[in-house]
Amino acid sequence: MAKKRSFNLLSFVAWLTGVIVSLAVGFALYGGTLSVPYLNKVPYLVEGAGVVVIITTILGVILALIDALK
Repeated sequence: MAKKRSFNLLSFVAWLTGVIVSLAVGFALYGGTLSVPYLNKVPYLVEGAGVVVIITTILGVILALIDALK
């Protein structure tokens, strides 16, 4: 028997807030607005981390939407 899903507004708001914060951090790392101490000494490491955060966040949103539509 499949589990019945219920819509919880508070959980959705928390998830959406996490997505927005993750994208903000990813774009700030990529754009150079946000830096990470001791990692700035390696060229392009912080920018690469920003790209990874952006890609994994978008992938997580896509997978969550696919799971919600099941």
